[in-house]
Amino acid sequence: MKYTLKYILALLSIILLVVACNEDRIGEDDTGAISGTVVAAGTNLPIPNVRVRTQPISSTVFTDSLGKFLIENVPVGDYAVEARVDDFITDFEPTTVIASATVNVVFELEVSTANNRPPSAPVLIAPAENEVLQSIEAVFAWDSTDPDEDPIVYSLELRNDQNEDVQLFENITDTTFTYSPLLLGAQYFWQVTATDEINEPVLSPLGTFSVISAPVDNRFLFTRKINGNNVIFSADQDGTEFQLTPSDKNSYRPTRNVAAGRIAFLQSNGAEVDIYTMDRDGSNIEKVTLTIRPAGFNLNEINISWPENSQRIYYPVFDKLYRINTNGQGLELVYQTTDGSFISEIDVHEIDNIIAIKTNNIEGYNVSIYTIDFSGTIQDVILANALGASSGLEISVTTQKVVFTYDVSEFQNANYRRLDSRIFIYDLPSATTTEISGDKPNGTNDFQVKFSPNEAQVIYTNTSNDGISQRDVYTIDINEDDNMGTRTLLISDGFMPDWE
Repeated sequence: MKYTLKYILALLSIILLVVACNEDRIGEDDTGAISGTVVAAGTNLPIPNVRVRTQPISSTVFTDSLGKFLIENVPVGDYAVEARVDDFITDFEPTTVIASATVNVVFELEVSTANNRPPSAPVLIAPAENEVLQSIEAVFAWDSTDPDEDPIVYSLELRNDQNEDVQLFENITDTTFTYSPLLLGAQYFWQVTATDEINEPVLSPLGTFSVISAPVDNRFLFTRKINGNNVIFSADQDGTEFQLTPSDKNSYRPTRNVAAGRIAFLQSNGAEVDIYTMDRDGSNIEKVTLTIRPAGFNLNEINISWPENSQRIYYPVFDKLYRINTNGQGLELVYQTTDGSFISEIDVHEIDNIIAIKTNNIEGYNVSIYTIDFSGTIQDVILANALGASSGLEISVTTQKVVFTYDVSEFQNANYRRLDSRIFIYDLPSATTTEISGDKPNGTNDFQVKFSPNEAQVIYTNTSNDGISQRDVYTIDINEDDNMGTRTLLISDGFMPDWE
């Protein structure tokens, strides 16, 4: 018994020692790791230098340039992992650490707005308060700043006193906005809202402006370049102007039909151009062409003709002359050149059975000007295969004269530059040509010419021959005695005039 008890006690001691050693070995591996990534909510962009730690606290680490982190040797158990960095809302993610494993946690931190300030209330700049616009187009401008330099998004609300329409333009990122067409004779009310999309939106004061009534005495039409586009204007004898087409459209070559009370013009969209018509005040714009559009060697050098008391508009398409009803129907081929030369400018008198035509080659040169009847028979040859450029062509109301311009320098280059373009009148009965540019300043060009309604004057464009200077519209008296008529500036910064 004595030895048996001794052996039992020894065995128990060995067992206790083995158990104690095993417990110590398991404790050494009773940890895990936590890895993860911290990104910005919405963009998923990594956020560096984020402080990451656990609750209960094990250790603290910081994210690297890729927003990644790793906490090692974390005792097994349940934790709340905290991610904290300036300008973002602190976030906690629950996780459970298990032995000898790495758990992954992803944080998507929201931008903190606690100290963010809203943008300033927009200050309305244009139109000025109670301004009367001389146009169907309004260019709105305002100013607002954000103290935290957050991007600002605007919306503009527009109302008028003519109807119940409320127009809302949203997601504007600039401090200007262009709108057309406005209602003539209407009073408008406008207000701008600004938001940084963090704070509550802020409102501007209410702005007020009005639009003039429809001009009825504007006999002059012209084109002006605005922000890279051609824009059509009308003007009265005193020089009061009215904008007819919006500045975000490229519109040019206006020609008025008095009997119809409408204006035809060209409007381009990229590489194509179409014919449109509108009322004299710029309203009720209607597209005329659809399948066969005006075309030529240069879209800026072609014109259209709308004969008086006619419902048809004539236009060139390379070597062909077409006509189409103003309602877009009844397209017809009228004439085609026999030598393949391009038709660039025309003037048509249906009642008198006469058409004046200017043709040229693909570069715009080898110019011919002649008249034909509606059967296509040539009646008079005014220019034949002339060197240099020509621009402007019209038959007098009596069909006895043709006015045109021609560059007497006979200069030719790829940019279609003119050096000394002058105005000429060709008398059909006598087949004689007379220059009327008179005392045209040296180094300038006269071009884009038309008769005045009483044919005692012509209206035309004059500009420097450098090809880049401002163009202005003038009139000149037709003085058949000395050909030195008075040149009068009519419109500054204008071209492609029409006078009906």
